[in-house]
Amino acid sequence: MTEEKEQKKCCSGGKIWKDGKCVLPEVTFTAFIMSLNTSVLYHLGEIKDPVTGNLEKDLVLAKHTIDTLNLLKHKTKGNLTSEEDEILAAIIFDLQMRFVRVSG
Repeated sequence: MTEEKEQKKCCSGGKIWKDGKCVLPEVTFTAFIMSLNTSVLYHLGEIKDPVTGNLEKDLVLAKHTIDTLNLLKHKTKGNLTSEEDEILAAIIFDLQMRFVRVSG
């Protein structure tokens, strides 16, 4: 098997090829926030279930995750870079607006 084919086979599920092996990407605050953002979008029915291809809504879980992001914003105040703080604030605002629109 060529190295390129080996990389593609090995590096599914968000893994990256590094130093001859598959590894998970670096953990960063921004990546963590983006994963929570994706979770809310899924629960708002804006992202399809990767297995079924269906759109599912669970507004309770969407709100819970938005509340979690707000908690993170308050608990990390003064400890984030300006870029991290701006990204977090923008994501929270966007998700709150989406939640209001979907929950009508």
